[in-house]
Amino acid sequence: MEFVDQFEDYLTAELRLSKATVNTYLFEVRKLDAYLKENNVVSSGESRVVSELPEVKCVDLIEYLISRQLEGISHRTTAKTLSALRTYFTFLYRENVISFNPAELIETPRVPKRIPNVFTHTEVNSLLDSIDKSSPLGIRDRCIFELIYSCGLRVSEAVELTLDSLYPGERVLRIIGKGNRERLVPVGEIAHHWLEKYITEARPLLIKKKRENSLFINHLGGKLSRKGMWKRFKGIARKAGVNGKIHTLRHSFATHLLGGGADLRAVQMLLGHADISTTQIYTHVEEKELKVYHERFHPRG
Repeated sequence: MEFVDQFEDYLTAELRLSKATVNTYLFEVRKLDAYLKENNVVSSGESRVVSELPEVKCVDLIEYLISRQLEGISHRTTAKTLSALRTYFTFLYRENVISFNPAELIETPRVPKRIPNVFTHTEVNSLLDSIDKSSPLGIRDRCIFELIYSCGLRVSEAVELTLDSLYPGERVLRIIGKGNRERLVPVGEIAHHWLEKYITEARPLLIKKKRENSLFINHLGGKLSRKGMWKRFKGIARKAGVNGKIHTLRHSFATHLLGGGADLRAVQMLLGHADISTTQIYTHVEEKELKVYHERFHPRG
């Protein structure tokens, strides 16, 4: 496909999107290309889709999105697909490949806000206390899941931490979040304790003789992967009798902060949200809990 490499450069260099988002956008563009050729909207054969794009109309994209929904994708996935295609056609319009953007007239489907699941304080303590700290891997797990909860990290942010991300004297972490946005997050006393213990006692045993700048190391002495982290968490959660995912720790971080009286704007900065409306979802969690307390304890609840 012509221009796809340039589109990838545009997503990476100009929009500074994460690698995962870039891959998703490229996947959606290629899937659209296959659909257009299969349904004779554009030529197949040797011609490339971009040279045929002036033929693509708004109705073609609507029919494509409907076909995806008939395959079973959700409104949320449809919105993400449209976002990818809108970005692609905007790029082509900017490059004067097309004279009209067929995606700009399509409204984004309304996606109902999902109230995230959260752990209670008791469940967080049960989860972290159930980790066997008698081995280097156990100390590592206790450290990484403590950091995710105490600092509100995304899984990808925790995995990408390096030794250069640490400022032990100031007790802060330098986090590179979505869109390569950088933020500094304070490290609390408990998290600082486990971070020091991991770095001084466990990491030297895991790293062996390899040279690796990643903070969290796997059993082979290399960088810990997200898949490896998910696998460890699943076993720990099962052992603790707690139902949730790693990202639930991040949700719990935000909810517990707001429940303790933290300012919404401060929580937004700690989470690294570009828009405060994303952070506001956690206020709905608090409202939901208030309703539960009211129904349980008020005589007219």
